[in-house]
Amino acid sequence: MVARALAAARVGAPLGNEVPVVVPVRPRRRSAQAVAKTAWINPKIARYLAEQQPATPCLVVDLDVVAEAYKELRRYLPLARVFYAVKANPAPEIVSLLGEMGSNFDVASPAEVALCLERGIAADRISFGNTIKKERDIGFAYDRGIRLFAFDSLAELEKIARAAPGARVFCRILVECTGAEWPLSRKFGCSPEMAVDLLRQARGFGLDPYGVSFHVGSQQTDLTQWDGAIGRAAEMFSVLAQSDITLRMVNIGGGFPAHYRGDVQPLERYAAAVMGAITRHFGNDLPEIIVEPGRSVVGDAGVIQSEVVLVARKSFGDDRRWVYLDVGKFNGLAETADESIKYRIRTAADGGATGPAVIAGPTCDSADILYEKADYRLPLDLQVGDKVEILATGAYTASYASVGFNGFPPLKTYCI
Repeated sequence: MVARALAAARVGAPLGNEVPVVVPVRPRRRSAQAVAKTAWINPKIARYLAEQQPATPCLVVDLDVVAEAYKELRRYLPLARVFYAVKANPAPEIVSLLGEMGSNFDVASPAEVALCLERGIAADRISFGNTIKKERDIGFAYDRGIRLFAFDSLAELEKIARAAPGARVFCRILVECTGAEWPLSRKFGCSPEMAVDLLRQARGFGLDPYGVSFHVGSQQTDLTQWDGAIGRAAEMFSVLAQSDITLRMVNIGGGFPAHYRGDVQPLERYAAAVMGAITRHFGNDLPEIIVEPGRSVVGDAGVIQSEVVLVARKSFGDDRRWVYLDVGKFNGLAETADESIKYRIRTAADGGATGPAVIAGPTCDSADILYEKADYRLPLDLQVGDKVEILATGAYTASYASVGFNGFPPLKTYCI
């Protein structure tokens, strides 16, 4: 059975019925490079925008695309338990949909705990994966039945021991994030050597040392990154077994991509890389596997519609225009910081002559510049009032928006 499941993970099963209106969630039919260079817009979302004409800026998410992305994960990683990272997009409609499809959930706060419980998610399908928690928040989750907690330090472990006696715990380790467009290599995790010691102490505190977690970075483009991290986790299993501590779970985090401007491999190659590393380092004694996707589930499902507020030049003879949109870093596009995530952009004027442009947001903050160095080129006849669609923006947009910086409201989300 395991062999058949691994074969499915490497090769993939027939796709069956597909979502009829698709943003690029099917890289097997078009290369990721072709997708990234094409300003496609999901026809279902396009119809909604044309018929409803919602005020901009807004995010529109196609739930059919979310469902298909989840099915793909289950198809190519059949041995893994999927814990959707709620922080990627906490829209109640998305949580409900994924809950009905059988997903588990990775939460980071009491509010996310409450959101999942209110949508009918059982407590045993929730992992409190944030390694930085107030003790009373741990107690809040424990009192509501949650028994799975992450940690990466002694102080955090002590809080869990006091507020969640007997809980299962997993320790997050530091790993390299080379190749990730949104690295996560500094704030979270501890060295594997420290993690081994902490997991020993966890048993002494009356907790259940359940496993190891890591995250190779969000929007990871280097498929080899999982091998080294899984290898370190396997070494920890062996070392702790000598202390009569049997770890049972490896949490490989997220990292699977959405389709932005750059080229990415199809999901089945990511799955093959992950499962190949796990079988290489664990042999036939496979651990339980948890994966915490967020971006790859909801990223391609969303489109932000914005409006051009101003087109200006900074000097005579300057061939580079400044194009100011009504959405920026503070109301949805935080991941453009350092131009890390480069979204595809579509305008109604596409097809004509283009020229170089700096793209910026609407606020009175000089940091609210989206792209200045990434060589974006926009239509020369783009005008004030024109609509602009920013594609593959279903993840880490609305959930990053401020509550009202400069009086601009948070990004409104419509799930269709």
